[in-house]
Amino acid sequence: MVLTQVGQIAMITTDLAFIGRIGTEALAAAALAGRVYLVCVTFGFGVLAAIAPVAAQAFAADNLAVLRRSLRMGLCAALLLSLPMMAFAFHGEHILLALGQGPDVSRLAQQYLRGLAWGVAPALCFQAIRNFMAAVNRPEPVFWIMLTATPMNGLLVYVLIYGKLGLPRLDLFGAALATTLVNCGTFSAGLWVATMRRPFRDYHVLVDLWRFDWPLMRQLIVIGAPISVASLIGYGFFTAAALLAGLISPSALAAHQIAFQVAAILFMLSFGISMAAAVRVGHAVGRNDGPGVKRAGLAASLLGIVITAILTLTVIAARFEIAVLFLDQSADDADATIGLAAKLLLVGASFFISDSVANITAGSLRGLKDTRVLFVFAGIAYWLIGFSLSYALSLKMGLGAIGIWIGLSIGTTVYAGLLVLRFLLVANRFILQR
Repeated sequence: MVLTQVGQIAMITTDLAFIGRIGTEALAAAALAGRVYLVCVTFGFGVLAAIAPVAAQAFAADNLAVLRRSLRMGLCAALLLSLPMMAFAFHGEHILLALGQGPDVSRLAQQYLRGLAWGVAPALCFQAIRNFMAAVNRPEPVFWIMLTATPMNGLLVYVLIYGKLGLPRLDLFGAALATTLVNCGTFSAGLWVATMRRPFRDYHVLVDLWRFDWPLMRQLIVIGAPISVASLIGYGFFTAAALLAGLISPSALAAHQIAFQVAAILFMLSFGISMAAAVRVGHAVGRNDGPGVKRAGLAASLLGIVITAILTLTVIAARFEIAVLFLDQSADDADATIGLAAKLLLVGASFFISDSVANITAGSLRGLKDTRVLFVFAGIAYWLIGFSLSYALSLKMGLGAIGIWIGLSIGTTVYAGLLVLRFLLVANRFILQR
């Protein structure tokens, strides 16, 4: 699962590398378009995350009827969610203009979104299949699909952006179209494996495909909607932190983006462990194994802490070299920006570990189907505590970008602590009920 996340990071990095060669304005437009697209996909992925615990518990209890219906309803949910998301993406230019962005950049961003919009449905459907395969202890096919898709994505982006092999030059739209084609390919491959290859074909996941299961759909929404809302609250908090950095200076914003990009990479790695935690906890629940629930969740958190701590130490040791990778050293104030980015990576060490623990523990709570408090905890920790501290420390007390990252670290640590306490409470309650 973690290696699959690495493949997705590689695809995103490849896209940005090719888009950056078009021009600075194109890269800025792609970044803005990515913000709009991410809001859509984050909400959809949150709802579809509910498939993993539902299917995992059914798999451990040998309930094949619920197991197959979980994927079928997940695919239906993906298709239903994709419709408003596509409409949102097609109106991206108007949204960006309303947010005060320039008309030229907004127009370019709309070109990118127009190509991405058609890939929303297959991307969500592939995520549903991915969650199902993880729940039945078979994540390997998704990894091999992503391993194949990564170089294919790079080739398509190159061909469609620059108009190679006799095709017209499509620039930003070409990059987005390449992503959509890859999304269609990964979904088609995933669906083929889920229906034609053992052991998946024995589950007959597409039997009664058009039969709508309202109780199970309701269960997916009840479990998944709080995950989506909590994710959007966190996304809003991190976006607000970037806006605070922009109020300080362009150099502070650039340094903030460098540190946050490192955090995003570490987040993607912990997300893979989070998915595994949801599945393992769900299996223990399905077996009525109370101690196994607690053991699975704590083991996943410990694994995440160890891996993130090692990577964080690496980041601290190479913080100046990492900052240089993102900046042209001949640019104005390059040295100051590099120095500030290095300080933020040092201050952000606790944030990296806390974010990993929060992400993984949220997965463990998903395995218990206990997600209702996620958005409440996120609102308290991220906004009431984290953002308030970031604002006060950065703008009122004059700590600048460092103050923002102190607030980020404290808010995320509080969020992680609340989630760990909630998991221990629910796990102990589950043990006593057995």
